[in-house]
Amino acid sequence: MADVKFAQSHEWVRVEGECAVVGITEYAQKQLGDIVFVELPKVGDKLKQSFQFGVVESTKAASELYAPLSGQVNEVNTDLVHNPQWVNEEPFGKGWMIKVKIEDKDELGRLLDEESYKALVQKEGH
Repeated sequence: MADVKFAQSHEWVRVEGECAVVGITEYAQKQLGDIVFVELPKVGDKLKQSFQFGVVESTKAASELYAPLSGQVNEVNTDLVHNPQWVNEEPFGKGWMIKVKIEDKDELGRLLDEESYKALVQKEGH
């Protein structure tokens, strides 16, 4: 997954042209348990890097979602409303959450590559 970057708050980003697809990581969904509800922003909403953009609720807890990049929401995975389990089943696939028009590509440099993210997860796991 060389084309994927990670936020320390456990969101992933895959750049597709001028946009970024965003979701939560495999690690995050495993920590949360079965996802039962997803609250996402609306198309057109402006996001600021590191600020909250939504909430996921599981059978264990509710957890805030933080924007890995600043930009405008272009698309929202509305299918998650009726299929929140997709976040557990395919967090990098059909469990994606939003697509954002990237405002500042330099922000990508503040995100972690896969190796750095794995090191973070290992540290948190101990």
